[in-house]
Amino acid sequence: MPSPPSRLRAAVVGTGGIVTGSHLPALRAHADRVELVAAVDVAPERLAAFRRQAGEAGLAAEGFTDLGAMLREASPDLVLIGTPPSLHGEQTVAALEAGASVLCEKPLTLSLAEYDAVAAAERATGNHASVVFQHRYGSGARHARRLISGGELGAPLVAHCQTTWYRDRAYYTVPWRGRWATEGGGPTMGHGIHQFDLLLHLLGEWTEVRAMAARLVHDVESEDVSTALVRFENGALATVVNSVLSPDEVSRIRVDCAEATVELTHLYGHTNEDWVYTPRPGLGDDARVARWRTPADDLPSSHAAQLGALLDALERGERPPGSGQDARRTVEFAAALYKSAFTGRPVLAGEIGEGDPYYTAMHGDHPDWRPQR
Repeated sequence: MPSPPSRLRAAVVGTGGIVTGSHLPALRAHADRVELVAAVDVAPERLAAFRRQAGEAGLAAEGFTDLGAMLREASPDLVLIGTPPSLHGEQTVAALEAGASVLCEKPLTLSLAEYDAVAAAERATGNHASVVFQHRYGSGARHARRLISGGELGAPLVAHCQTTWYRDRAYYTVPWRGRWATEGGGPTMGHGIHQFDLLLHLLGEWTEVRAMAARLVHDVESEDVSTALVRFENGALATVVNSVLSPDEVSRIRVDCAEATVELTHLYGHTNEDWVYTPRPGLGDDARVARWRTPADDLPSSHAAQLGALLDALERGERPPGSGQDARRTVEFAAALYKSAFTGRPVLAGEIGEGDPYYTAMHGDHPDWRPQR
């Protein structure tokens, strides 16, 4: 039976853990709006296992081992990409040029230059590419952003953003991890990017970064820890820490505003309960504080939450959230952090452009950090 016109035809590219564990449940949650029609993987056994699992969830998908063949034969409206990072940019452009919108796992690209190539494909095709930053889309994050941007908590003043996780040596036996050409960086690009994307989402435009990075434990090309001091356009100052050396794992954002502190503590996802609002001493407005602490709904952060927001935008004929300049800002922040860490200088927003070595690679061809040839 043909799909109803209101349902989009979706395809997944890559059928590993992130697609099976996160994208498949998201597609099932929105089965009334989107239909899974195809899956692509270069490993036939993995593809077959995914198709069996999708079928058990009531989602039938034709299997392909070649992306180009899938795009020609299945003609999807939406492509969900969950392959290793080095493939994201090229696969995103291919999907855009085939007439599909894209929702791609982070990082969408490994450099600003590659991101701008995706943006050029967007302009040429009229289609859009969004990056998966699912922490933006939980109700707690939406509520906090409204309160901060609307001035309800007073002016943002001081913030802390912490992604302190632990990865052992076995983690880096996967060939593409810890290498610039295939992962784009260390915990800055591969782990902490979710949290500092949410920080930027909450606080708006950043203007200056001063950073440090190091390889303290792991024998990798990229860093295993980075830290940064950040100045925002609204005057707020923030610290950012990204680590894979931390046995007590936590993801945390804290924003101290003039009227209250808002803090999120979680690991890989949040609900309303993970957000805490502390009014300043002497505020004495119980009704106002109650509004801070009681969002209208309780939607956990998840791929399903982001997919729902993307489908809403497509139905309205709007650019989806997490695409365009909104997503580029996060890639630029990562490039600025690396440039500041490796050069020892502050980096201003907008200064990394064509001709700057950090525009084409996060390592900036720095002699102490570039890949060993």
